[in-house]
Order: sequence, then structure tokens, then C-alpha cells
Amino acid sequence: MTTTASPAAPAPTPRTVLVTGGSRGIGRGIAERMAASGHRVAATYRSGGVPEGVLGVQADVTDGEQVEAAFARVEAELGPVEVLVANAGITRDTLLMRMTDEDWDAVLATNLTGAFRLARRAARPMVRARFGRLVFISSVVGQLGSAGQVNYAASKSGLVGLARSVARELGSRGITANVVAPGFVETDMTAELGEETVQKYAAQIPLGRLGAVDDVAAAVEFLASDAAGYVTGALLPVDGGLGMGH
Repeated sequence: MTTTASPAAPAPTPRTVLVTGGSRGIGRGIAERMAASGHRVAATYRSGGVPEGVLGVQADVTDGEQVEAAFARVEAELGPVEVLVANAGITRDTLLMRMTDEDWDAVLATNLTGAFRLARRAARPMVRARFGRLVFISSVVGQLGSAGQVNYAASKSGLVGLARSVARELGSRGITANVVAPGFVETDMTAELGEETVQKYAAQIPLGRLGAVDDVAAAVEFLASDAAGYVTGALLPVDGGLGMGH
């Protein structure tokens, strides 16, 4: 009996990718994975640095002029941005009755308004090229809610409405817009929680463990790929089942 070997998967088309918040954690992991796959990758940061082989661009997504300057530099050095990963985010956690207007405004300005500003700027060349991938990094908290995170949950939930509206507006131009919603992921921040707290979180997760940064990066890589050309307006949970049904 003879068998026929399956055809090899085609190599990914190299794209120009911009990842915001690429100095640490999930953003850094996404930048590393995309660069390792042969893409031309730039990453913004406010402090620290970016992975080797990635073009580092210092920028604050709450500042429109800095966003414009970041895109201009990436376009000059790597070409028009074909894949945008809006990952930059902050937290200012406290209970509702203690949350100040500044706590609210700062988180919404970075996590939601920053993503809007990035998508608006990225869309112009994507429309001309009739191709684009917009990927917004949300959180399971955006669907489940979380005590002490009214501002963060609202900002991350808002990304879903943003992405789906953009998907409807720009789909006819070959542009997709999707959301990845990580759950509890092993990063520098979760490492500071302590083993007992981590185990408590893990017990709530059907897969029984925290996620790895590369779990999220792999989902982003798929949504950015040619293989995901018919996927838009989707919310892709990467949370071990924690938020299923939402």
C-alpha cells in the first residue's frame, strides 16, 4: 500500500507588523513570534526595550502626534503597516467607590482610545492596499467583569464593539478586525502574585493552569495570517476555558 505525502503548508507571506506595548509580557511575546516567522516587525514601547530583530519605536499611544510619528518611522524603515496588533494597556485597580476620574480616564485613554487612534491611522494605507489585519488584545475580564477593575473591564469590553464596527466598515476592502481575549497568563506581573494566589486562579480554569505568553502569540499569528482571511469580527478567547459561554 502506498501513501501520498500531504503537501507542505505554504510559507507565510512576510508582512509589516506593528505591535504596541512590545517591551514586556504578551506584547513582547507577540513581537518575538512574528519576527521568528519571518515578518518585518516593529514594536512600540514607553520604557525598556524590544526583542532583538524588532524595530523599537518609543511612543505613547495616548498622544496622537507620537502615534503619527511611530507610523511614519515604521513606514519609512519597513514599509506600510499591514498587520496592527493593538496590545498596549495599563491598569489602575481599585474599588468603584475609591476610583478617581483620573484612574478611569487614564485606563480608557490607553486601552480603548489608544486602540481607536491606532486603528484609524493604520486603516488609511490598508484601504489603499485593499489588505489589512487589525488585532486587538482584550481580556477575559472584559467579558466576565472583575471587582476592582471597573475601568479595565470597561476598556477591554469596549474593544469588542470597536473591532466589530471596524470589521463591518472595512471588510469590503479586504481588512479584517478581530479580538484576542487572554485569560490569566504567566507574565512578570503574575509571577509577583505568589504561588498560593496563582493556584487559586488555576483552580478556576478548566485546563487547570495559567496560559503561556506564546499561547496568546500563536492566536495572534493565526489571525494575522492568510489562513484567517475569512475570519473577522471574531472574539477569540485564549483563557483555558475560564470565560466560556461569554
